[in-house]
Amino acid sequence: MLTINATDMIGKGLHRECYSHPQDQNLCIKIAVNENVKETRREQKYYRLLKKRQICWDMLPKYYGNMDTNLGSGAVFEMIRNHDGSVSKTLEFYLKSIQQTERCYSGLASAFFALKKYLLNEQIITMTIKPKNVLYQEINDDAGKLIIVDNIGNSDYIPIANYSKTLGDRKIKRKWYRFEDAILKAYPDNAAFRNIIKSGT
Repeated sequence: MLTINATDMIGKGLHRECYSHPQDQNLCIKIAVNENVKETRREQKYYRLLKKRQICWDMLPKYYGNMDTNLGSGAVFEMIRNHDGSVSKTLEFYLKSIQQTERCYSGLASAFFALKKYLLNEQIITMTIKPKNVLYQEINDDAGKLIIVDNIGNSDYIPIANYSKTLGDRKIKRKWYRFEDAILKAYPDNAAFRNIIKSGT
């Protein structure tokens, strides 16, 4: 059993906590909190479907299965790091700072629309897309990738969109436009990112 310490925590959501793997800097572990495992089971089921489809993992962290820890069963994922070795920060971090948005403007602009294209090409369905669930991986000073690390999957009772490209495209585009609208409403003072979104309309 793997022992995880509180100092290993790198993020916390409503249903899960994320810890760096104490023995492998290239991995992280998600653990369900408040005895809520429904979200975790749904996500892992969808990840198994994606592995079966042999998708490109360019903008999703790879899933390596589960392991027992002192905090309960944990799902092991690829750790997303920047070119300097630091753990990548959320898109929310950049949106809250006009200075950070402007510093990484060209990389964020390219990465934003590359993510939309990726979701459509690979037919990746999400519950919702939120800035706090998307990481910006800085590849260098002028380039990067946006990587969705949470809320992956389809919660429809009968998930037909998982197997129909037409329905999948509709669902993905609908979620994406809601994502854009939410950013514009939540960060009205970030003119730089508003310009990024408007440039794609």
